[in-house]
Amino acid sequence: MSQDAPPAGTLCTRQFLRLLESEAPAAEFEHPVQQARAAGCADPELAELETAKQAALRIRDELEQRRRHEAELAALFETATDLAGLHDLDSVLHALVRRARLLLGADVAYLTLHDPGRHDTYMRVTSGSVSPLFQQLRLGVGEGLGGLVAQHAAAYATADYFADERFRHTGVIDRGVIEEGLVAILGTPLQLGRSVIGVLFAADRRPRTFTPAEVAVLSSMAAHAAVAIDAANLLEETRTAMNELNAANKLIREHSAAVDRAAQAHRRFTELVLAGGKADQVACAVGEVLHRDVIILDADGATVAASGQDLPAAGDAVTAALAQARPGDRAARAGDLWIMPAAAGPERLGTVILQAGADLPESDQLILEWAGTVTALLLLLRRSVAEAEQRVRGELLGELLSGRRQDGESLRDRAQRLGADLDRRHVVIVADGTGRGRARARPAAAHLAATRHGLAAEHEGCTVLLLPGTDPATAARDVASSLSGAVGHPVTAAGAQAAGGPPSIAGAYREARRCLDALLSLGRRGDTATPAELGFLGLLLSDRKDVPAFLASVIGPLLRYDASKGSDLIGTLEAYYAAGGNLTRARELLHIHVNTVTQRLDRVSRLIGDGWRTGSRALETQLAIRLYRAGAQDWPGRPRQEQEDTMTK
Repeated sequence: MSQDAPPAGTLCTRQFLRLLESEAPAAEFEHPVQQARAAGCADPELAELETAKQAALRIRDELEQRRRHEAELAALFETATDLAGLHDLDSVLHALVRRARLLLGADVAYLTLHDPGRHDTYMRVTSGSVSPLFQQLRLGVGEGLGGLVAQHAAAYATADYFADERFRHTGVIDRGVIEEGLVAILGTPLQLGRSVIGVLFAADRRPRTFTPAEVAVLSSMAAHAAVAIDAANLLEETRTAMNELNAANKLIREHSAAVDRAAQAHRRFTELVLAGGKADQVACAVGEVLHRDVIILDADGATVAASGQDLPAAGDAVTAALAQARPGDRAARAGDLWIMPAAAGPERLGTVILQAGADLPESDQLILEWAGTVTALLLLLRRSVAEAEQRVRGELLGELLSGRRQDGESLRDRAQRLGADLDRRHVVIVADGTGRGRARARPAAAHLAATRHGLAAEHEGCTVLLLPGTDPATAARDVASSLSGAVGHPVTAAGAQAAGGPPSIAGAYREARRCLDALLSLGRRGDTATPAELGFLGLLLSDRKDVPAFLASVIGPLLRYDASKGSDLIGTLEAYYAAGGNLTRARELLHIHVNTVTQRLDRVSRLIGDGWRTGSRALETQLAIRLYRAGAQDWPGRPRQEQEDTMTK
């Protein structure tokens, strides 16, 4: 060794420091001593190296313990952090068991919990386990190492499980331990107060003696596991209590809402009854209170009111339910509909239908039943009023139609009280008896008359209406359409114009009645007409024999054309009819070219339409021309000179 070289002891000490720095295994600390011995160092130097080695190993052990302690503290800190943000107990327990296994360097770690329902212990979480049998073990009270831990509430460890006689072995547990291959097992209790709720285990597949420090670490992890389970239980209890409280609050709110709805419905129904409301107001009230669609049917199943646009009022389910629903019954369900008869005693006046599905509370069913009672009351009141008013209107109209001499002022006063003004011009509409639908036609006619400030009655087997207006044709069509919709089949109707005042009404009725009889005799059932629309037949049926109106309806366009153009289309038609429809003979009678005759006749067709050449149209046209030539001087379109000539004759 050179004089300037550092002593061998100094070199070896540096080597020990480098080994400590690199965290080398304990066996490598022998190398510096072996190298010095091989180099022939003296015994004092070797003794110094041995002392340095021992010091380095003590330092290494101290550092190893500090690192292990730091890891334990870190694991405990992480576990505490998990507990602070506890949301999922399974995740926390899995993380805790996995950390216990890593900290102790064990092959397997697992946690068992007590099952109060079965009075045994079951495997809750495992880490490192490979045996399905072991993972599904259930331990009876006092069985195995876990039973010993739970019994004494203290940690127990065994270096050789099968050689340890301190606890009771069972075949089931031993088979699971054998299949997992465990030898050394450490168990620490999970305690809540004085109760042991489970055991945390660490195990190796080789003999091992667990140190007090390892027991302390696992005990700390078990304490954290117990805290996690307790916190989870408290959280679950809190959640359960909150759910129960929320359910109670919900029930209270629902009950309060039901009471409010019932009070609101009672108030609305009372107001409707006192005000003499209508069925559509009942439907609107029920729909607003229950927030559901409602439809109300009359005794015949026809819709009288509805609060929803798409409510199905027909179908097999509703038909069957209507057939089964009897007066006095409670609301019954039919599919998604709830049906309540609106009855007065044994008579069903209508039906209230609510679209609600299967979830209609009993309180809302009660509101629906109230709606049925109110609907029955209003329909009964409406029917009574309508019958009374209809009777009064019918009596008045019957007196007017009879034609008997009566006090005109008295008739006018009675009509005025019913909303009718007999001094206005009116039309009289007579409809056939409507057969089996007469019961439905009666209220429909009364409603139509009331809404138009007229009168309606049944007279001589027909439905008769007296309505304000000057267009009997349009009125007849309107009445026929309304009555047809009410009775369900086409209705025949005829109309006539009343000149004005009570005395003219009886005559207009006779004209309309004869016109109706003519329609029925001609087989024109379901049709409408006025005397003017029946042509010359109507002229014959009319009391007034309104020749100018007949001329206007048949040849009026021709007369106006001749008067304005100075032509003679009427004369051309006369010659054509006189010639039997032969154009050549007509030309000879007129002394004009045949083409001129053809052009004039084409003009006639454009003015009064095709069909005048043959059939009833030809007869009507010839009759109109003859009446015109016979002296209809009051026709406003007749040339003045021709009128004077006729008067001279």
